Amino acid sequence: MNRIGFVLTGLVALIVLASSTLFVVDQRQFGVVYTLGEIKKVITEPGLNVKLPPPFQNVSYIDKRLLTLEGNGAEEMLTQEQQPVVVDWYVRWRISDPTDYIRTVGAADESLGANRLSGVVRTAFNEEVRKRSVKELLSGEREKLMADVKAQVLSTVRGAKPWGIDVVDVRITRVDYTKAITESVYRRMEAERKRVANELRSTGAAEGEKIRADADRQREVTIANAYRDAQKVKGEGDAQAARIYAEAFGRDPQFAQFYRSLDAYKSSFSSKSDVMVLDPAGSEFFKTFRSGGPGGTAPKK
Repeated sequence: MNRIGFVLTGLVALIVLASSTLFVVDQRQFGVVYTLGEIKKVITEPGLNVKLPPPFQNVSYIDKRLLTLEGNGAEEMLTQEQQPVVVDWYVRWRISDPTDYIRTVGAADESLGANRLSGVVRTAFNEEVRKRSVKELLSGEREKLMADVKAQVLSTVRGAKPWGIDVVDVRITRVDYTKAITESVYRRMEAERKRVANELRSTGAAEGEKIRADADRQREVTIANAYRDAQKVKGEGDAQAARIYAEAFGRDPQFAQFYRSLDAYKSSFSSKSDVMVLDPAGSEFFKTFRSGGPGGTAPKK
């Protein structure tokens, strides 16, 4: 039993020793080996590696992939006209030299480098934005602005004391006025739209009145022309009727007198409430009936 226990203890010791001396570097990472707190070597290729057990040697890992640093978009920048604007941006960067990087930021931590790089990028944007007007920021100058910012950032991180990082790209996602100016611009735009709308309404009302007046004029002209034509036709009809009456009445004057009397009495009794008191003996109308009509003889008694 003692022998089996010794063997097991030896195996456990070997496993612990192996786990403390063997390490694997992923293809997405750098492996940095420290000897008593100092950088001993940097492993850039993936695979299995050997080191001394702690505390003699330790290993840290740094991401070698392309990283993204985004601006918070809350910081105001002044343009050439001293107009405050907000610029949203992002930077694509990577760690190229782990040794210089660790010496610059003080640790194998990507977030520390991102914080320091963010300050450099903001400073570069402030300087470049201050050289340009708002119109230039919103036009073709944007590409040149990004190129100038990138060049300024690279000159800083590759200066006398390199940071061990590489800036691949600098991009602007949005350039906008600050909230106060934006609200003022929106209010001016709203007032302008209301002015244009009122002007269009006034123009439409004037055009409507003009169209209605023209329609009323055409209506009056049409009615007048129709009345004129109707009166003309009526006059022609009356003339033709008078001619026919004259021809008919000329053939028998007594019948004409009788017909006029009938027409006169008919006009006199146009309403049911009309009343006329006549003396049958002295009325020419009744004389006609008594005589048997115009040109007739009196009825026999």
